[in-house]
Amino acid sequence: MARFRQNHVKSDRSSGFLARGLIFSGVLIGIMFLLFYKMKDQIVPPQSNKSKSDRYDINYDPNALEDHSELYEPVESRTYLPEVKGDLIHHTYYTLDYNEDTEQSNWVSYRLTKKSLEIPNVPRAKKFRYDQDISTRSANHSDYTHSGYTRGHMAPAGDMAFNEVAMNESFLMSNMSPQTRGCNGGIWKELEENVRDWAFSNGSLIVVSGPIFYDRNPKTIGKKTKVAIPDAFYKIVLDNEGRDKKSIAFIIPNDTSDEPLSNYAVTIDKVEDVTDINFFENYFDSQDVEDKMEGNYNLKSWKISDKRYKQRVKSWNKG
Repeated sequence: MARFRQNHVKSDRSSGFLARGLIFSGVLIGIMFLLFYKMKDQIVPPQSNKSKSDRYDINYDPNALEDHSELYEPVESRTYLPEVKGDLIHHTYYTLDYNEDTEQSNWVSYRLTKKSLEIPNVPRAKKFRYDQDISTRSANHSDYTHSGYTRGHMAPAGDMAFNEVAMNESFLMSNMSPQTRGCNGGIWKELEENVRDWAFSNGSLIVVSGPIFYDRNPKTIGKKTKVAIPDAFYKIVLDNEGRDKKSIAFIIPNDTSDEPLSNYAVTIDKVEDVTDINFFENYFDSQDVEDKMEGNYNLKSWKISDKRYKQRVKSWNKG
């Protein structure tokens, strides 16, 4: 019995020491955690507090971006931006004007260059994210789910495939508009691919895209956020460099189409009429130049791929 008690007493003491040790360790860890919490803003730079996949805020230093940061265009250099009617948001590689009433952008504008297209594509993003920079919060991924409409990119992922930052930015919900599958995977896709051809051959283009609403009370999708369904979409392409300055625009119905892309070509002035947006109000050197660039287009200056048109009609429209 004495031996048992002795062992029992010894065991009680070791348990006490262990308990006190655990308490001391817990207090020490707690103090260290509090100190780290207070000092973390000084230890970790503000630009490092987001994961790599979430880096889309314009406040990030473009020099810290890991791939092809030279393609970054400072906000003050984006003198080509259209008239603002909603919430102006500058992302790293494009700018948008968000409309709270329609829960999508009035326009998305950016510069597309041959240099960016020559860079091998990064993997396509897999996740759509709401835009945290929208003051009223943008539409969400789930607003489109089971709606019968696709999430149509205004700044295409194919134009933003030169690094992960640009690619992830292109999947922000503020860059989306409800498109029918036939439009998104058909004529809109054909137009996007032709624009990339034009950027490659011309060196640099300004591209502006957005929705068109003919009805003042459009139908909507979304259970929580009411996202308006556009009747059509526009895309403006401007080449304002070199000797051969030119422009063209397109108004594309939000539906499947077997018509040639050229049938939807219009002037910038026409897009301004239907959208009530002044697209290049402070960009051109004079009113005469603006009138010329916005009031005319020449299809011969914009070679449209006949092969892609045939592919759309035979395959894409039936997909």
